[in-house]
Amino acid sequence: MGLLDAILGRSKPVRPDLDQLFAVPSAALTLQAAAGFTPTGLGSVCFAGVEGGGFARLQEDVRELLDADTERGGIPVEFSRDAYGYTWLLARHPADDSAALVNDLHAVNTLLQDGGFGPHLLCSLIGFRDPEGRALALVYLYKRGTFYPFAPLPGDAEKRDNQLELQVRGVLGDDLRVEKDLSRWFPVWGAPGL
Repeated sequence: MGLLDAILGRSKPVRPDLDQLFAVPSAALTLQAAAGFTPTGLGSVCFAGVEGGGFARLQEDVRELLDADTERGGIPVEFSRDAYGYTWLLARHPADDSAALVNDLHAVNTLLQDGGFGPHLLCSLIGFRDPEGRALALVYLYKRGTFYPFAPLPGDAEKRDNQLELQVRGVLGDDLRVEKDLSRWFPVWGAPGL
């Protein structure tokens, strides 16, 4: 960062740290003990699609890598597009194996990043539920290298449980690098894995 950047108040962008994802399994234990939320075994990666053969081949590489265990009972990954044109990859694992889920999400992020498509990565999320059936996601912001909780209220209305999100922030502050800027806690309505 140069002197001009300091004078104008610009800050150096945070470099993505995909290894932060590996903190999720221990954070899941903390979340279960403190708030009663357990992993669902569902996780997803969101990225902006790119036209072209290179990106299509990379998507197939991701599918081949993550579907390698389907002959042994693994569940194939699913690709979908949302209303905004973003592509979502949904991975499924047994609910008690959040480490395997995180490994898959990390692999997808790494393949896209190493393939030159890092700027197209938006977020990854890991789903949780409590005994009452409330949904919660830990969302990893690729470009910020931070997490935030997203807790949609049940029903059709797009409303969030802000109190629960703030509670989870307090619970996981020692386990995860939580995004401090609340304006960056974007809703991910209808995200696969929630």
